[in-house]
Amino acid sequence: MKTAVIRPLLALACALSASAVLAAQTATGTQSAAAPAQSQAAPATAPIQNQNAPALPAANQNQSAPGQPAANGQNPQPSGDQDKQYTITVPVNEVYLEFAVTDKHGHFIRDLQQSQFALLDDRKAPAQVYSFTQQTNLPLRVGILIDTSTSIRQRFQFEQQAATAFLLQILRPQSDKAFIEGFDVTPDYKQDWTNNVDALTAGIQSLRSGGGTALYDAVYSACRDKLLTSRGQEPVRKAIVLVSDGDDNQSHAYLEDAIKECQRAETIIYAISTDVSPTRDRGDEVLDKMAIATGGKAFFPPRIEDMANSFGEIQEELRSQYALVYKPADFIANGAFRPIYLYCLDRRFTVRVREGYFAPKG
Repeated sequence: MKTAVIRPLLALACALSASAVLAAQTATGTQSAAAPAQSQAAPATAPIQNQNAPALPAANQNQSAPGQPAANGQNPQPSGDQDKQYTITVPVNEVYLEFAVTDKHGHFIRDLQQSQFALLDDRKAPAQVYSFTQQTNLPLRVGILIDTSTSIRQRFQFEQQAATAFLLQILRPQSDKAFIEGFDVTPDYKQDWTNNVDALTAGIQSLRSGGGTALYDAVYSACRDKLLTSRGQEPVRKAIVLVSDGDDNQSHAYLEDAIKECQRAETIIYAISTDVSPTRDRGDEVLDKMAIATGGKAFFPPRIEDMANSFGEIQEELRSQYALVYKPADFIANGAFRPIYLYCLDRRFTVRVREGYFAPKG
């Protein structure tokens, strides 16, 4: 009789123990899946006009980078059957922002700290900063766009020589790539993406001048067809070096279309004007507007022979930029434009950064 009573009690105890273990595992899994949602909380917002905007929050050095294992090497998944691996993919919205800082004389400032900057993305402080880097040395993806229209015929040889010297100085074959595009009425790709300096030089030398000018179409095409899809798993620095007088008389696209496509492609425009007249005209204003909107700069050499100096300044800036990776607050994948406002707390310095970016569409 005693044995008959004990056996049912043992079976009931084992069932209760198994239920407890299952409940604990379920609670652990729920907590792990909910953890990323807890980090979505955004800090208090600040109006973009507010000059007392909060400084950038410190990057969490103990937190794993998105998609990487934990810093202590431990797997956050609960232990269990090693033959059954379950992966939960959580989309992470990151913004990769490059910017340059100069003093009033235009000299680059390279030794500032993260705490010396304030940032607003769509009028809100970032939810989290993943990394901040000084003088980044990222791989370059550079498009050389050269105006070959009739209006620059007399200056065309200097353009070719200066562009070739620029590539020889800046391109690192082991990591950098460039392409060559000439344009008059239509874009003319002379050399696709390559790290072969000889092939790029041959592409520049094969350009021939003549025809009208479709500047906006050329920039739009370069961003849409070459730069929008050039970024892989690793971040790269994308830029267009545009050599032109800024005049346009043949484009189907508008100036705003070209700028927006550059912003979608996260590409900086550095423009070098070939107009050496002493007065500024509409073409100069166009180059300036393109450069400012994308975080770049327009150069206006006083003599065509000084074009090489402008290429040299572009080379220095590409190797003197800061990089910031952050998670925006209240992010919505709706394809809308999100303005960026970044400034240095030391008002002696000027930050040059793109005006904003387009959120991806969900």
